[in-house]
This record gives sequence, C-alpha cells and structure tokens, in this order.
Amino acid sequence: MTKYIYQYPSWPSFIWNDKDIQVILGKVRYLQGKLLGQMSSLGFSIKEQTHLSNLTLDVLKSSEIEGEKLNEDQVRSSIARRLGMEYAGMIPSGRDVEGVVEMMLDATQKCKLPLDEDRLFGWHAALFPTGRSGMYKIVTGRYRDGEMQVVSGPLGKEKVHYQAPSPETVKEEMDRFLGWFNGETKMDPVIKVAIAHFWFIIIHPFDDGNGRIARALSDMLLSRSDEAPHRYYSMSSQILIDRKRYYEILQRSQHSDGEITEWLDWFLNCLYRALEASQELIHNVLHKSMFWDNHNETDFNARQRLMLNKLLDGIDGKLKSSKWAKMAKCSADTALRDIKDLIEKGIIEQEESGGRSTNYKLVDF
Repeated sequence: MTKYIYQYPSWPSFIWNDKDIQVILGKVRYLQGKLLGQMSSLGFSIKEQTHLSNLTLDVLKSSEIEGEKLNEDQVRSSIARRLGMEYAGMIPSGRDVEGVVEMMLDATQKCKLPLDEDRLFGWHAALFPTGRSGMYKIVTGRYRDGEMQVVSGPLGKEKVHYQAPSPETVKEEMDRFLGWFNGETKMDPVIKVAIAHFWFIIIHPFDDGNGRIARALSDMLLSRSDEAPHRYYSMSSQILIDRKRYYEILQRSQHSDGEITEWLDWFLNCLYRALEASQELIHNVLHKSMFWDNHNETDFNARQRLMLNKLLDGIDGKLKSSKWAKMAKCSADTALRDIKDLIEKGIIEQEESGGRSTNYKLVDF
C-alpha cells in the first residue's frame, strides 16, 4: 500500500530542487515589487477600491472552489462595511457571507498577529455558524475528532483520494505547524506561503472548511510578504481557473517522501498568473474612478448610480430595460425613464443589434 507523506520518518521535512523553481520565483518577486510600486503611486481612493475588489474576488472564488456560490453584492457590501467604506447599492448579507468575510479580513488586516488555536477555531466557527455543512452536522470551532477521508463516487463505490492523519495526532501535528508558521525561517517568504498551504491541507485538521482556511492562510502570509494588509491580487481566482491541476498535484504530492518541487512550481506559477491578472483589475478600477471624476457634478438618482456602478464593474449578459427594472427593483416604466435620461446625457447608448429586444451599453469615454 502506498504511503502518505506524513507516514514517512522524515515528516514534516520538505525538500525541493532550488534550480527548478528559481526562475519562476524570481518572476513572482519582480511582479510583486512592480505591483506594489504601481499602487504606491495611486491615490487613497483607488487603493481602497482595488483592495475591495480583490478581497471580494478572493472570498467569492475561494468559496466557489468548494462548490459554494456566494452573492457578489452581499460579499462586497459586507467587506465595505467592515472596512468603513460606503458605495451605492450596499445591501445586508447573510451569516454564510459574514463568516467567510470575517475570516478573510482577520487573516489579511491582522496578518502580523500570531496564528494560534483560538484564532483558527474562531475562523472555523465563523465559516459554519449553524454548526452544519450543508445537511450534515459537523464539529465546529475545534479540531476534528473523527477520521477524515477525501472521497468521490456513488455510495458503496467510493474512491478514496486521501486519508488524513488520525484524529489522535491532529493536536500534535497542528502545534508543530503553528510553531513553524509563527517562527522565523530563512526561506523566501513566498516559498513559505506555498509550504504552509500544502502542510495545512495534509493535516486536514477540521471536519470541513480546510481548503478555505488554507487559502486564508496563504493570503495571510502573502500580506506579510508584501508587508501590507491590502490585497491587490487574488490567488483564489487563479486556483479556481486551474482547479483540476490543483487537485491533481496535491494528490501526487501527498504520496511523496517530502519532495515537493512539483507543488512549489505549480503554486508559484499560479501566483504569477494572479499577479498578472491584477493589472486588468487595476485598469478597471482606474476606469471606474475616471468615470465618476468626469461626472462629479452630473445629477443621477440612486437607481442610476447603482446601475452605472454595475455596468462599470461588468454585468453578465446584455443590459435590457427589464434587467434594469429587476436589478434596480423598480417598475419597467421607471427603468425606461432612467435609461432615456442617461441616453440624453450621453452616458449610455443603444447597441446596434437587430432583433426585437433593445440592449444598452456605456458610451466609451
């Protein structure tokens, strides 16, 4: 029977080939520095908006990796409230959203504080406020007390992908992990991020939520490595895009004797793509800021402000008057009046698309 990594005598000593990851590590460090340099030259408002957009993305995508889709407006509103920001269209959010937002903000805004059991237990309890994962009751706010297997397939024909360390050893394993996590190491901070993520997943200390907490730990250490609590790029978004490879490489690496070069290479390349993708997000934030600067004195009602923000952020599908009415929670006649007013002001225009339905878009500026 094939051994798991934690069953080797060398556990938890990790080894890797420096030469194989040197180039991509250098690229990551260069892009990190470039991005932080770009952000330092921008105004406070742009930084805050970029931070808000990236945190929103991170929370949404980290949950989506686990198959859970959260409401984007609720996530954005919850983060904005906790950061003391205001924008048009803020709405209340449910306990599922509040819990994951609370964890992510604690991890990034307080990244320099030590990580201990109580803090981890608080995150876990926040993720599962009802004490249930879907229909199933789970142990929350403490380490698991049962065996943990990652399985797939129909009942009776399950395939075991991973068997985590026994519950009796979890406390000891986590004490060792937390000691390393909080301690000083000579390794590059970004390598530490990749190892922490992998090590935590191997221990699998909770009944559920291990993936989301591992990604929060990654963001925590990335904030330390950037020496800034603001998040200007989203690792979870890139993991979601490459989710199949993420699980494949985790599965292969969990059977190694501590050799994790393949995992480090994948993780660093994923981080590099996240840093590249942040350029587009910053462009969008700058574009949105420029729009509102240009229309600082233009008279808009609350519905128009809400919908213009949604258009600037990018909405799914075409904008029709019926979609406007639904999203702005108004009648069809009111929606049409709002749209006509914005057309007269030269802000939106009718798309040149045939057919029976009329679509609208922002005028390029």
